Order: sequence, then C-alpha cells, then structure tokens
Amino acid sequence: LKLILACGLTLCFSMATAQDKIGVVLMHGKQGGGPQDASLDVLDRKLRAAGIEVLKPEMPWSFNRFIDGNWDGAMSEIKAHVEKVKQSGATKVVLVGHSIGSPAAMSYAARHADVAAIALLAPGHVPYYYSLCIPYSPIKMCAVKDGIEFARKEVQSGNADKKQGLTDINQGRRNVVWMTPRDYLSYFEPTSDAEMAVTAPKIPSTIPVLWVIGDRDYLIREGRQYVFDKLPSNSKSQYLEVSANHTTAPAVASDQIVNWVKSAVMP
Repeated sequence: LKLILACGLTLCFSMATAQDKIGVVLMHGKQGGGPQDASLDVLDRKLRAAGIEVLKPEMPWSFNRFIDGNWDGAMSEIKAHVEKVKQSGATKVVLVGHSIGSPAAMSYAARHADVAAIALLAPGHVPYYYSLCIPYSPIKMCAVKDGIEFARKEVQSGNADKKQGLTDINQGRRNVVWMTPRDYLSYFEPTSDAEMAVTAPKIPSTIPVLWVIGDRDYLIREGRQYVFDKLPSNSKSQYLEVSANHTTAPAVASDQIVNWVKSAVMP
C-alpha cells in the first residue's frame, strides 16, 4: 500500500510538473535584436537550461525595424508571441523585457489577462522625463521634448499620418526615427501606455512583477517611487538592485531572474 501510494504521489507530481510548463517571451531593448545583440544571450541560455520554453522575437523597436508602427501594433505583436509560446506547450507565460521591453511588458499585462508574471530588466524609455527636459540631466532629453511638441502640432495641422524624421534618445544618444507623428506620440506621449508610471497602477494585482536595475544605470536615481511603488501589491513582486549598467544587468542578474520566474508562477 505504501509503495502504491508513493508511486501515486510521484505520478501526480510528474503530471503537475508537466501541466505547469513555463514559457517566456524575451523582449530586447531599443535598437537591439538580431544576431549582433548579445545582451540577452546569457539569460536566454539559463532560462532554456532550466526547462523553460523561450521565444526571443524581433520587436518593432529593433535595430532593423526602428521604430515600426504604433504602440498598439506592438501590443498585437506581443499577443501573437504569447500565443506562439502557448502553442509550444507552455501553460504559464511570463513576459521578460529589457529596457523599452519593460514598458511594453507592463502595457501588455495591463491590457491582457493571459500572462502569469512580468520581469522588467534595466527598464528604459521614459516619456515622462523626456517631456520635462531636465537641465541638469546627463541625458539630453530636450530634443525629445521638442519632438513631442512638434508631433502634437503636426497632428493638429492634419499631418498626423505623414512619415517624417522625429527625435529619440537611447542611452544618451540622439537618434532619428522615421515615423508618423501619430505613431510617434503613441510611443513618446507622457500620458500614454508607453510611460511606465502611467501603466503601473493598471496592472492586475494578481500579476507579480520583478524590477531589476543596475547601480550604474541612470534610472536607478529615481528609485522605487517612480514606478515600482505604483504597482498593486503582490507578495511575489520584487525590486532588485545589482552591480551592473543598463546593458549588462540581464546577464549579471540572470540566475536571480530564472529563479524568480520559476517561483513567481508556482502556487
């Protein structure tokens, strides 16, 4: 009887493990993606080694697509990636985003109920701060503020859907994005879902959130209060600081990220 019971317990455990297969949609940062971007390679390998199904798609803000379409279109792409991971057998899907992948993960989680958790690695893309044009900031954000104001005027003037060169900042470097003013504002308007402080309170309290930031990342000076403290309370959510910069944080924290992903989706 004891042997039968033990076998039964083992079988039940095996069935539960099989039923709870974890899938991750791993989203790169701005101007990342493709074979030239190694920033997520270490984390990718460790997730797979842990038996997690990983999909690492090229996003609309990649080096090759920079920036393709509007924010709603990006959310639709994420939806398709989530469905693809599920088709591969995952029953619990976690969105893991690096830099601009973080606000994208947050925005998706606020709109859809089909993800179990989200992990935000070196979160980036900050429309709120772009619009402030802080004089003492080491990142020259005034150019983006000018871009936002110009795009608003173009929308009002009837040129909302005319593609043109508009301004972006990526880790202190000024870039030109070829977008329509309407699409540009969907990414850069400080009141949009692309702004993490706007989206944070909209995320369901049932979705735990991991925030990973390096001690040499510019955004660390804004602390927990900028976004993390605006999230609904969840006992599995975690704010994690590591010794890293914006680019190296995913690799430096890779073991902690993998462990958190596994624990966050378990009952």
